[in-house]
Amino acid sequence: MREYPFASLISNDDTGLPFVTHLPLHLEDRDGVFHLLGHCARGNPHWGFLQQRPAAVVTFLGPHAFQSPKIYPDLARVPSWNYLAVHCTVAATLVDDARSKDALLKKLIGDHEPEYAQQWRALGEEFAQKMLAGIMAFELRVDALECKLKLNQHRPESHAALRARYAEGGEQERELARWMDALGLGGAAVPRMEPAGGGSGH
Repeated sequence: MREYPFASLISNDDTGLPFVTHLPLHLEDRDGVFHLLGHCARGNPHWGFLQQRPAAVVTFLGPHAFQSPKIYPDLARVPSWNYLAVHCTVAATLVDDARSKDALLKKLIGDHEPEYAQQWRALGEEFAQKMLAGIMAFELRVDALECKLKLNQHRPESHAALRARYAEGGEQERELARWMDALGLGGAAVPRMEPAGGGSGH
């Protein structure tokens, strides 16, 4: 969640349909309870939906990549996709006073470009107040989270070939290879894990 902070915030709009906003979130651990801090433009209706219906879902998508059927020893296989993700059930609290919003923004600045903090302060109080008035901030208390993992864990005969292919690929593939190593899926004896989403592995 810290390595891949660009998340999807999902809640229901006034018609009952899912409404999605993509945004960076700052993760805090407060005595064992995770809180996600973020903001959206005041013109984005999402904050109003959160005000009326605070329960929402946040998803974080980690590394993901194509899986070629060439990794299998037999030809009767199909392509697939591997990924890591986290799904959080959250309760939203809006944050609209200028001081709290400024503090929240500085945490996000600290995550992504700490040196910008000096520039932000130098822009002056009038500019800062104008910018702060244009956003609505929120804190999302994480009430439950679920890790979603598909690394072909249900096909141990493919692990060594898949890991080798990913290790020679791009950034996403190499990150998946690192996760395979961390989870013992590199070709050695592997623990039994159920695929994300059921027996199909999706």
